[in-house]
Amino acid sequence: MGKNRYGGTPMDFQEITEYRNTHNPYAARLGIVVEEIQLGYARAVKSIGPDDLNPVGLAHGGCYFSMADVACGGAMASHGFAAVTAGGEYHFFRIAGVGDTITAEAQEIKFGQSLCVYQVRLTDQKKTLLGTGTFTFFNLGRPIEQ
Repeated sequence: MGKNRYGGTPMDFQEITEYRNTHNPYAARLGIVVEEIQLGYARAVKSIGPDDLNPVGLAHGGCYFSMADVACGGAMASHGFAAVTAGGEYHFFRIAGVGDTITAEAQEIKFGQSLCVYQVRLTDQKKTLLGTGTFTFFNLGRPIEQ
């Protein structure tokens, strides 16, 4: 359990993690699973399968971007507030192939009453850096419904 930045109710990070995994049909359809949430931090994983490939046979860029967004959204949710993505950028460095497992780790840069900013790193199972990103969220200011 941890407190949000404004001294509110202690957050049960395991409950938030479970909630994120059971209430995000988009992430579930892509096979993205949030493994851990701590205050200002989240980690998500996904295995690349044949349905994740683009027309040239490589993992589609949308997989990376979606993983980054889900991980950053989990880090934002660690404060117990509902939020929406206000903007995001992702830089591709390397590619993953079928059978690879991608891990996205998001870390908080700024938590504010309106805007919250997170950095994310994506790696494969060999810890090779696949890309990095920065995502900004609009804090809706209302508690997450659990």
